[in-house]
Amino acid sequence: MTETRTETLQLTDGRELVLTVAEPENAVRGGLVVLHEALGVTDTVRGLVATLADEGWLAVAPHLFHDAEEPDQADGGSAAVQARVDRLTGESVLADTDVAFVWLGERGVPADQMGVIGFDLGGAVALVVAASRTLGAAVSVAGGGVLAPISPGLPALVEVAGELASPWLGLYGDEDEAIPVEDVEKLRDAAASAKVATNVVRFAGANHRFDASPEAAAEAWQRALNWFDSHLR
Repeated sequence: MTETRTETLQLTDGRELVLTVAEPENAVRGGLVVLHEALGVTDTVRGLVATLADEGWLAVAPHLFHDAEEPDQADGGSAAVQARVDRLTGESVLADTDVAFVWLGERGVPADQMGVIGFDLGGAVALVVAASRTLGAAVSVAGGGVLAPISPGLPALVEVAGELASPWLGLYGDEDEAIPVEDVEKLRDAAASAKVATNVVRFAGANHRFDASPEAAAEAWQRALNWFDSHLR
């Protein structure tokens, strides 16, 4: 598997933005911004960045939490994790993802070959980004905050899904206790009013992390890759 590395960028507002990146060994098919889960850039996220690079994508994951340390990966329900999530705003996540897109552009990736993918918190942010920026494609996996915002500074997904400016795919498990099927269907209806291609796929037997059904996880992964293959050309 391709190795990941980190880069630290100095931003114009005095902050630093850490990027976890991985580059394909051969030809670059395009660039993907990977948005992390509520626990931050975990080993799982780094693995996703590396795997996407193995598939030929230049992959970059901006660390949306600007703390000195990432949240405790062993305690996803901790107050510290939620406090970090609560500090995110639409302005902050767009600023950080814009930096990641500029980073891709500086490495020769054209705008129509850039996409965004995220899981959990990152899935919600991916839709927010896709509703505010014109990209080649976007994928949200188990993106929460469908009817009520995942953070006070972010919109509910149903409120912005109709404004999608980038082709968007949503992948959800029917057994996800945090995101009821009824909410997913409302998101499907909202996204259908957008002027770009959208699709919501539900997986019977799959939970939030898709680890309850390896078959569903494999299909979801392939659908995500196919979505990017179809739209990033």
